[in-house]
Amino acid sequence: MSQKIMIVDDEPGIVAVMQSYFEQAGYQVTTAYNGKEALERLKQVPDIVLLDINMPDMDGLTVCENIRQHITCPILFLTARMEKADKIKGFSVGADDYIEKPFDLDELGARVAAHLRRENRRQEVTCLRFFGDMAIDYTKREITIGQKPIALSKKEFDIVELLSTYSGQIFDRERIYETVWGWESDGSSDTVMEHIRKIRAKFAQYTMHSYIETVWGVGYKWNG
Repeated sequence: MSQKIMIVDDEPGIVAVMQSYFEQAGYQVTTAYNGKEALERLKQVPDIVLLDINMPDMDGLTVCENIRQHITCPILFLTARMEKADKIKGFSVGADDYIEKPFDLDELGARVAAHLRRENRRQEVTCLRFFGDMAIDYTKREITIGQKPIALSKKEFDIVELLSTYSGQIFDRERIYETVWGWESDGSSDTVMEHIRKIRAKFAQYTMHSYIETVWGVGYKWNG
């Protein structure tokens, strides 16, 4: 399956040129012309985002910060000019790289390919992780504690996968629900509480360690 690129820029001419280039290279391309459109189209789950900084209404820095609440794919800033302070700000809100306009399309294509290769390697490396006596195989979707298999439902494993992948990061119930069940699902974030209760009960049969920690008034985090 071809990899997906989302291009976000308020200049239609630039978007059209990049879209044509990457589609000819075999990528699936989604386009957006402002920050609001970009956030709406995250449902298509891009593998990489090319994001202009200087856009009206919602600038690229704000868009990047919002995108990072939902996806972890590489984000490359496109900018006509970027001072050192702007670069620091960009990296702090979640950008992975930047390229200055006007840019060479072949150089941009090489940057995109490099980031996607790096992302693929990262995913391969992290397909199996250990947390004390617990081992999580993300590829096989299996969990063991002290070599004893833990039987989790699909949604229970999805919650564990989300929290453990970002160990130490706090997720509120709404964000967990949106990520695991989807933005358009009918239901309540209270469902998350019940699933976490069941996960904890299953873990407690084999360990005293509390892997899912409640941060009162905020949400949950993985305590590996």
